[in-house]
Amino acid sequence: MAGAREDTPESCSSAAESEDPPGSARLTEAVPPEESEGCGRPLEEAPKKLCGYLSKFGGKGPIRSWKSRWFFYDERKCHLYYSRTAQDANPLDSIDLSSAVFDCKADAEEGTFEIRTPNRVITLKAATKQVMLYWLQQLQMKRWEFHNSPPALPAAPDATLAGNGPTLHLELGQEEAELEEFCPVKTPTGLVGAAAALQPVPAMPLALQNISLKHLGTEIQNTMHNIRGNKQVSGTGHGSLTEDSPQSVEPQSGEQASGMDSGTPGKEPADSPKPAPKFSLTTCLTQKTKCQSNTFPFFSEGLRNRTAQEKVVALEQQVEVLTKELKSQKDDMEAYRTQNRFLNSEIHQVTKIWRKVAEKEKALLTKCAYLQARNCQVESKYLAGLRRLQEAAGLEAGECSELLRELIQEALQWEASEAAADGSCVELGPVSEYDEYGFLAVPDYEVEDLKLLARIQVLEVRSHHLLALDAVERPLRERWAALGQLAPSAELKQLLRAGVPREHRPRVWRWLVHLRVQHLHTPSCYQELLRRGQACEHPAARQIELDLNRTFPNNKHFTCPTSSFPDKLRRVLLAFSWQNPAIGYCQGLNRLAAVALLVLEEEESAFWCLVAIVETILPADYYSKTLTASQVDQRVLQDLLSEKLPRLMAHLGQHRIDLSLVTFNWFLVVFADSLISDILLRVWDAFLYEGTKVVFRYALAIFKYNEEEILRLQDSLEIYQYLRFFTKTICNSRKLMHIAFSDMNPFPMKQLRQLRATHRERLEAELRELEQLKAEYLERRASRGRAVTEGCASEDDGDGDA
Repeated sequence: MAGAREDTPESCSSAAESEDPPGSARLTEAVPPEESEGCGRPLEEAPKKLCGYLSKFGGKGPIRSWKSRWFFYDERKCHLYYSRTAQDANPLDSIDLSSAVFDCKADAEEGTFEIRTPNRVITLKAATKQVMLYWLQQLQMKRWEFHNSPPALPAAPDATLAGNGPTLHLELGQEEAELEEFCPVKTPTGLVGAAAALQPVPAMPLALQNISLKHLGTEIQNTMHNIRGNKQVSGTGHGSLTEDSPQSVEPQSGEQASGMDSGTPGKEPADSPKPAPKFSLTTCLTQKTKCQSNTFPFFSEGLRNRTAQEKVVALEQQVEVLTKELKSQKDDMEAYRTQNRFLNSEIHQVTKIWRKVAEKEKALLTKCAYLQARNCQVESKYLAGLRRLQEAAGLEAGECSELLRELIQEALQWEASEAAADGSCVELGPVSEYDEYGFLAVPDYEVEDLKLLARIQVLEVRSHHLLALDAVERPLRERWAALGQLAPSAELKQLLRAGVPREHRPRVWRWLVHLRVQHLHTPSCYQELLRRGQACEHPAARQIELDLNRTFPNNKHFTCPTSSFPDKLRRVLLAFSWQNPAIGYCQGLNRLAAVALLVLEEEESAFWCLVAIVETILPADYYSKTLTASQVDQRVLQDLLSEKLPRLMAHLGQHRIDLSLVTFNWFLVVFADSLISDILLRVWDAFLYEGTKVVFRYALAIFKYNEEEILRLQDSLEIYQYLRFFTKTICNSRKLMHIAFSDMNPFPMKQLRQLRATHRERLEAELRELEQLKAEYLERRASRGRAVTEGCASEDDGDGDA
């Protein structure tokens, strides 16, 4: 036996030269190579290794019993391996401690404790209570050290991303390991650590009882290995236990699988004994009080008829029994105190581990978002570089131009694998072909140059979204979730300007629309308008039908043949044409109603949203035949641009650029055709609450956002071409929002009203003058026509003369 043999210099040398991996089942696990260099020192001075013999409850049916097992801990994997003896080459199985919890019961047999994993419950028993507490304490410590010493993550570079993205600093630092031990436990001498491996294997009542039938193949391998080892020892006379070190401590795959399947959640684990009946301390005391009369017969009969000597004897017996009872109760109380201290420590430590795991997960998500954002930035720079090279090469034929065309085509091709993988991770997935409202992320432009710009733009949008995810988006969602009942307030105004999260947007828009149209709303109004449209065709029905196919051609909800959105849009527009006969239908209303449908989805809600915009938010004659209010707002915008951006307006005036050719449609459809959906809906969030002032703020912000790019253009044709699509290049919604509501201040509504009144007066005067000129022209034309008629002979008269 290993316990009968003394260490020799040769065995020390052999141990030092051994290269067994950590966790080996033999003596090398208890005394690793770095510890065996000084074999002459006592074992107590060596660093502690968690290993030793414990009894494990296992088996099935009639053979369920306690079996002696050698347990040893693997520092690398946070696994507790076990084998039949310390000399076995292969472990029978292992227990994953990284997600395990530990428990001890005061009413169980002394030294019994449990290790609970997500798959099973393992019941173990130590030789003494002190050994049990030592194991529990050490297991807690190992689990804590494992969670506080994960593999180091690569540090994120402190780099400012291209554009206006913020500098991202990632802190993935580890907190100091602060293990709070539930009670100081002295190391049991000879029962744990290296010394335990030198002790004889604990004897069992039956020799076959200790054999694991579930891992019979491993048992046979270990037996054959031990036989070969004993032959070598007897042949050489000075062989070491470490000479035949195992090559791996991992259990065989078949055995490991069978071990893990033994404990299925929801069923009684195979390794767990049937729970013993539990008795609380109060119950025990009650039962002992009830049996007092049987313990002391003299007291049951009374002491009156007894002699003094008998009374003394009875009292002495009572004192003796009560002393024993008191000692037993003190032991019980101490057991419960120990259990309570341990469970408090376990709850505290598991809570801290869970909190640290949650923090690490959040840090990893932030790191992943940073890397994806960085990848989007690099890819967008690559595409921009290809575009500049293409412009430099021009139309020259040759190998270089052909290579550029191939690279651009490859960059523009959509990878189906990325699109399929988009559903796997909502927050950190790759760029999807369509956004969350159905708009095509990379529009299919006919011009290749615009395709390239669209691809660059969507990558930059994704980059800014990922960078703002942790710092902005999550706190914003938390604020909206905690807002509760909606009511007009300064806080709500700031939240709406920052943008409403998608999950809250339908509810918020319904409330905003109701706030605008509550004086017009009647429960059955929409249905009555639909019935009226079925009974009689509206004069605008034909124009509505023509515009349905022109509504958002880059949105799958309005281009898919099986989609219900076109039919909903038709009904909403027809109902509005009957609701407001003064307007009936005007081009642009289809896009306003379509945006409302995409968010609200319900027809009636979208109808009232359209009513709120046309009849309560925008001026009364915004969509009249003369579009008077729309023209007024264009002149107001010109004044505001001259005030806020004088350098830009001077540049545009120098090249005779008429901005109304670009901006008129912005106001008519509230940017529905101009901005990407992520920014568009943020504009509408504030617009539905604050009104047309928001449209002016964002119009100014768009020009400010691209001011430097426009100033670099020195040709009127180039400027017009750039203004045709430049709003689609805006990708940083946070920057644009900051310009609109911070850089554009002050922006009083009083100033806006005064400018509107002034320009309306001028425009109406111009229109009256134009009407007067028109009337004069028609009168001159009519009088000229009469004079010509009187001075010319008719053809009939000429024919008569002939």
